[in-house]
Amino acid sequence: MSHVFPASLQAPRSRLSANGPELSRIVAGMWRIGEWNMSAQQRRAFIEQCLALGVSSFDHADIYGDYSAEGLFGEALALQPGLRDKMELVSKCGIKLLSPHRPGHAIQHYDTSAAHITSSVEQTLRQLHTDRLDLLLIHRPDPLMDFDEIAGAFSQLKQDGKVLHFGVSNFSRHQFECLHRRFPLVTNQVECSPLHVAPLFDETFDGLQDVGVAPMIWSPLAGGRLFQGGDANVENLRNVIKQIADQLQRPFASVVFAWIMQLPCRPLPLTGTGRIEAVGVAVEGTQFSLSRSDWFAILRAARGHEVA
Repeated sequence: MSHVFPASLQAPRSRLSANGPELSRIVAGMWRIGEWNMSAQQRRAFIEQCLALGVSSFDHADIYGDYSAEGLFGEALALQPGLRDKMELVSKCGIKLLSPHRPGHAIQHYDTSAAHITSSVEQTLRQLHTDRLDLLLIHRPDPLMDFDEIAGAFSQLKQDGKVLHFGVSNFSRHQFECLHRRFPLVTNQVECSPLHVAPLFDETFDGLQDVGVAPMIWSPLAGGRLFQGGDANVENLRNVIKQIADQLQRPFASVVFAWIMQLPCRPLPLTGTGRIEAVGVAVEGTQFSLSRSDWFAILRAARGHEVA
């Protein structure tokens, strides 16, 4: 069944924390931009279409696309530099991949040293054709991370005007709080979907809500696994979501986005698509709420058992 979006469909905006940046409630993830087989002009048009839907925040990482994704986005942005002031740019650093683009890397590893954070930011700014990042995240927790050193690097980058706000990605509640005590963090970007509900129960979301910080959510559709394949439990979950979507006359994926965004920690989910129609489906998830019984019906199917 085709779905017609209202011409006025617009993603709302949300502040990540009291002193954090305001982002669009749906964030456009650029992880797979290299797989979309778009020309620079088509990438620019996609960016403009996202902005027209109110999706003004774009999520990057230095390693995406084997170190090429930021450059592809920056190439499109350079075609119309005025778009920069209409958007928020997010990126991540702290992972070193084995890659022909980084011949000096002898082993895949983490690096959260001040020197690497700083050099990564400078490279990202060049790739994105911008003079600042709205938000920088440490991509993964590093067993060798020195919280004081990271806080010092963040302070210097903020003082230099190269990065306006800072956060982390994939950190536990304790890791987040250790760095947050030293430097104010505005988000923790983590995986969450009906097929990955751990953050609802491992204190990740509780801890963020407690300090007034909103998480960003990667893989809200479980990398597409919600749509096809999987065992009997996944099939049952899919059927429950479909039944609710049919009753509400909403797209399947919109119900999933709405389910995530109903959490009181105010999550901001990322898309991972180059199809503007799919971005629109995500935005539609901001336009309605589920009844508590429907919300828990999805959770019960996700976990495979009753809550009590």
